[in-house]
Amino acid sequence: MTGLELYSATARRASAAVIGAYSSSFGLASRLLPPGMRGDIATVYALVRVADEIVDGPGAEAGLDTAACGDVLDALEREVERAIATGFSADLVVHAFAETARRVGIDSGQTAPFFAAMRRDLSPVAFEDERELRSYVYGSAEVVGLMCVRCFLGGRTLPDAQARTVARGARALGRAFQVVNFLRDLGADADTLGRA
Repeated sequence: MTGLELYSATARRASAAVIGAYSSSFGLASRLLPPGMRGDIATVYALVRVADEIVDGPGAEAGLDTAACGDVLDALEREVERAIATGFSADLVVHAFAETARRVGIDSGQTAPFFAAMRRDLSPVAFEDERELRSYVYGSAEVVGLMCVRCFLGGRTLPDAQARTVARGARALGRAFQVVNFLRDLGADADTLGRA
């Protein structure tokens, strides 16, 4: 095993630890997947969880104000893009995600909308209209479904018509999970995070 292979394997184990610590349901469900695919999904989940934690409280609990949390989120996005381009990051979660992304075809088409949605969570305000809400849900959840599809396909491509059908399903599933999360977190979002 080369040094990079050992580092990448360690990074994947770090991502598995994140999913194990933060998500009993998602972690349990991912155990039904084949081991390699399960590891890929864990890398996506770990990155998404780290970004979500930046905007959902631990940064503020550590003493960072909104602007500083925004700086940390911006730095994470830059590191993700750099790691996807180069194949390496000193951040284990980012490294594992980038290794998966490079192999299965995740790119800024998915990561940029995700980080834009996370940025919106930094200064919670009520959504002005359904279009704004749909844009947020696309970035915060639907693109995660699209990333998961890339992991499920393992870098394979589908014929165009089939790819569109699969993408519609992945987006719908991501959207459904997000709506359930909204309902589950309604009280905490309103009372603690000031979201509506």
